[in-house]
Amino acid sequence: MRLSARSRRALFAAVTGSTLVLTGCGGTDGGSGSAGSVSLGFVNGGDTSFHSCLQKAVEGQAKTSGAKVYTANSHQNAGTELSNIEDMISRGVGALIVQTVNVDALKGDIAKAKAAGTPIYLTSVSTGDSADILGAAVVDLKKVGSLDASWIAQDAGTDAVQVGIVAGAPGAASDLLVGGFEGALPATAKVVANQPGMFNPAKAQDVAENMIQAHPDLDYAFVANEEMAFAVRKAFDAAGAKDVKIVTVNGTDEGLAAVRGGQFAATVSNSAKTIGETAVRNAVGLLGKEKVDKIADIPLLLVTKDNLSEAPQYCPK
Repeated sequence: MRLSARSRRALFAAVTGSTLVLTGCGGTDGGSGSAGSVSLGFVNGGDTSFHSCLQKAVEGQAKTSGAKVYTANSHQNAGTELSNIEDMISRGVGALIVQTVNVDALKGDIAKAKAAGTPIYLTSVSTGDSADILGAAVVDLKKVGSLDASWIAQDAGTDAVQVGIVAGAPGAASDLLVGGFEGALPATAKVVANQPGMFNPAKAQDVAENMIQAHPDLDYAFVANEEMAFAVRKAFDAAGAKDVKIVTVNGTDEGLAAVRGGQFAATVSNSAKTIGETAVRNAVGLLGKEKVDKIADIPLLLVTKDNLSEAPQYCPK
């Protein structure tokens, strides 16, 4: 919540697709000592609300930590991601924080940074060998999917039910989310459709319209983020399928309001604020040889109408 070669396409966009911005404060470029002398490069993976909130959190915590941060966006393109990393290395940053577009891209990213002597700190995912990275703020994405599946299992009971999946973009987060979701569904729940919405609401709406036409008896839908889930809800409602229950991911203010209002049955809180702040705080600490967890696990919470008040803040104000 399909790791294929498609994630490596469109290398021509590596130069034209990136944006680079300097924010925050601190000392000189580069360096790996105290917070005041650290500069960081943040390579964001896309343009969803999650990515926007993650960048706000990184920038805000950088200011709090007295660090300088350069930011770039890879716009869901693995080639652009590598180009952005090369740009950051050329600036002499003390470390790179990377929200990857695809776990397939990480091998090349890490090799490039390692050759340049620039440590990488990952957000959301980690690698099999943590020796190659500075650290990671990890979201157990399989667990995120499994939490949504557990809600369906409890809600459906022993009934045989049909489930549709509107995934994100192939690779990285989406595959892990969907894998965790499918693996935790009860035997009585049959997945009748599984299509990528590409983390794009318009695409997700098209997918949902086709899905409900092909499967008018659909009972539940798992959608890989709340932005798409709103579009899926719109498509289902327009087709007269208001009874289809949607479970999703993020825990934004809008998503929590949708749970409160019954548009979504449940969401899993996956706070971009917590991820970004943890990444900067721990990256700076690890560079300074402080006693900081190399791999930090981000707390998760299944949110329903019954525990809305417990959901953490998703996006910095």
